[in-house]
Amino acid sequence: MKNTITWEAFAKIDLRVGTIIDVVDFSEARNPAFQIQIDFGSEIGVRKTSAQITERYQKEALVGKQVVAVVNFPKKQIANFMSECLILGAVEGKDVILVQPETFATNGLKIS
Repeated sequence: MKNTITWEAFAKIDLRVGTIIDVVDFSEARNPAFQIQIDFGSEIGVRKTSAQITERYQKEALVGKQVVAVVNFPKKQIANFMSECLILGAVEGKDVILVQPETFATNGLKIS
């Protein structure tokens, strides 16, 4: 287990629900990955990210799925792509299981 954090530190993380609207192969990435666009609703809008989730997920099956992501990280350059958020997933080796709402949630809904 990692070091504990304060509630104040956790409160700084902006976790939101969004719907995947587009997925393409990210051929420039070092490891197999997708470039993903996620709709977080009118307040945040559409953000893009890359994700190494090719072991478990097919591009076509991801479109329309809801995910949970951190939306207040600074942008990060990955190869020739600028990532604007981080999708959450349970990681075991190269396999990633996406964190998803159990039922439909409004895009942009805050996780707390």
